[in-house]
Amino acid sequence: MVMLVERKIYTDRIKGFFGTEPVKVIIGMRRCGKSGILGLVLSEALKVTDERHIIHINFEDAKYKKIRTYEDLDALLEQRIVDDGRYYVFLDEVQNVTGWESSVNSLRLRNTDIYVTGSNSKLLSGELATLLAGRYVAFEVGTLSFSEFIRFRDEFGIGRTARAALDGADEDAVHAELDEYIRTGGFPMLSTWPFSPEQARQVIEDIHASAVLKDVVARNSIRNVPLLEKIIDYIYDNVGNLVSVANIANYMRSNGGSADVETVSSYLSYLENGRILQRAQKYDVRGKRLLESNDKYYLADHSLQYAVREVGRDNLPGILENIVYNELVRRGHRVYVGKAGEKEIDFVAERPGGDKMYVQVCTEFGNEGTVEREFAPLVGIRDHYPKYVVTLDKYWRVDRGGVKGVHLADFLLGRV
Repeated sequence: MVMLVERKIYTDRIKGFFGTEPVKVIIGMRRCGKSGILGLVLSEALKVTDERHIIHINFEDAKYKKIRTYEDLDALLEQRIVDDGRYYVFLDEVQNVTGWESSVNSLRLRNTDIYVTGSNSKLLSGELATLLAGRYVAFEVGTLSFSEFIRFRDEFGIGRTARAALDGADEDAVHAELDEYIRTGGFPMLSTWPFSPEQARQVIEDIHASAVLKDVVARNSIRNVPLLEKIIDYIYDNVGNLVSVANIANYMRSNGGSADVETVSSYLSYLENGRILQRAQKYDVRGKRLLESNDKYYLADHSLQYAVREVGRDNLPGILENIVYNELVRRGHRVYVGKAGEKEIDFVAERPGGDKMYVQVCTEFGNEGTVEREFAPLVGIRDHYPKYVVTLDKYWRVDRGGVKGVHLADFLLGRV
């Protein structure tokens, strides 16, 4: 039996809708842990019903390989639903079934509580939006946060420092786990077994290849796969840097390739829809408006960068930004790249209702000039919202002009 580790940041949100009418749609990149979360919700269903009234179908399981259209799915569900009792229906990786929306739309008219997962944000468009308008709620799932990473490693008995780090009292253990998190990443599978660095990289490469092939190439019938791979390489090389579609197209042409702006834009959208990339738009802090200019792209998990390039100090700043970006998104923020006059702010994070947070990310403070460069953009913002400079510098904890300098581990664990 597969051991399930609680992921409260997601399950608490989903359980709030447990037993209610809306279809629960769970979206996230392949292998980010959607099936595990589905299993946790399924265990809740077992507390109120029996196994006969639970229907769990994983469409990537070979035994369901013949279920490829909504007619196939309708026939299977008709066999499973044999009385008027409430059925809890869990459909995992449902995008593999053509026209699944029609089946779910019919199913919800019966005495059911429905949960579906998918690896493509297009689940929330097209037929689903048309047939289930106002009748579904969506939940975006990410890979493991740092705190979840520690908890998984402790539950599965790997990582000598996980238990001490989980208790929070041993700072050396916390920093050791953070180093491991930066190297290994947040895909749940990698925190369930003591993989060697080489094995972990192979797992990441396989996850990446599968996601690109199934959720981007196959789903969008992409013919120019070499161009897609070059765009991926470019984006992964520029995590944390401002980029534009036009610049990418120009780069491809200057390196002997052929790419027009429209194609590059489409391919980037496909990667976003597959939840492999996320885009942070530029935001004018003073003018309080989005800017039509360069954006930044971040990966669903920072470890994906290791699938296409070596790990080194040169890409550490982008990795740290990626980790902080994903943490802010995980907490429910909408995240932008800030611009205050001529100065750039790494992240402006907003919650529904208007609460904000400003965050700069810095690997370490080598001298006073670096400190000034990182703190100045935030000190200049005259509002009451929290402002942080997040760093790997273990000895830098300071409040300068209302801006807090904090260690990355403290920020990720909510100790600020």
